Amino acid sequence: MLDTGADAPDFELQNQHGESVALSSFDGRVVVYFYPRADTPGCTTEACGFRDRWDEFDEAGVDVIGISDDPVTDLEAFAEEYDLPITLLSDEDGAVASAYDSYGEKSMFGNTFDGVFRNTYVVEDGEIVATYEGVDPEGHAGEILSDLR
Repeated sequence: MLDTGADAPDFELQNQHGESVALSSFDGRVVVYFYPRADTPGCTTEACGFRDRWDEFDEAGVDVIGISDDPVTDLEAFAEEYDLPITLLSDEDGAVASAYDSYGEKSMFGNTFDGVFRNTYVVEDGEIVATYEGVDPEGHAGEILSDLR
């Protein structure tokens, strides 16, 4: 994990609509959360948690960005299926996740592979102000909101 107080690595990736989005284009606080795979149980729970509390994030002036190594087409389908207002970004080669210490070797069912770790950062004016490592998707949005208050 990157440390609080560190500069947040800037990035530019395509969103679920195929548009280019840069971290530096956001003002104020931004939740940048990394998740392994769109439309899987844990990732859906986490994304829907942000969706269900979207008004609270909006009222607090906090943007939410979800990043995975899924292709743009998968992100588009995921956002549409669950009516997600979140900006979802495609990091297919894992470069941005790597810059955030959120990509690397994982194992599941006896297989080893590279993938995205479920980590979250809160960034304010280009600086990391909070970190969450290996988060539990259930209730994560509420945890962040509580900490931001």
